[in-house]
Amino acid sequence: MSILRFDDLKAVPWKNGLGVTREIAVEPVGASMDDFLWRVSIADVDTASPFSTFPGIDRTIVLLEGDGFTMTLDGEREHALTTPLAPFDFPGEARVDVTLSGGATRDFNLMVRRGVRHGRVDVIRGPVAATVAEGAVLLYVARGEARVDGQTCREGDSVIGPHHLELPHGATALIVMIGEI
Repeated sequence: MSILRFDDLKAVPWKNGLGVTREIAVEPVGASMDDFLWRVSIADVDTASPFSTFPGIDRTIVLLEGDGFTMTLDGEREHALTTPLAPFDFPGEARVDVTLSGGATRDFNLMVRRGVRHGRVDVIRGPVAATVAEGAVLLYVARGEARVDGQTCREGDSVIGPHHLELPHGATALIVMIGEI
């Protein structure tokens, strides 16, 4: 098990250069934006900039902080990403335009190469003490504190390869599940 602290994550430009993201984990390690099997990151959205496109990638986005935004997919379908900690799935090749609902936001992102892997983000709310399901590759502490494999983790921390989770009342964790096709 390894704990990654949010403050240690390096901020880099989005693929389209119009925002900032912090990569938490990528498989295989060191993969680029063009050849990853799956990738988990946290993005800051502070302008009405379009999202980067990722053909052949299934995406899941979860609002962490802020008022959120409305996503317009391919000029047709709208989704209001304004409820914190509610995952939303969409295709990476979609053209996504954004209208902010207020100020800057922060979101959690999972990207999975379609046809090679499948993934999902599970939201776990405390109080709970449980063994983490097989297939969990990463746990993110979204609210409060957690004990993961006997270690205390703060809000914003990520844990690679979690096995046991304890969340007190009011705490929330996101668990990334990845499976082979």
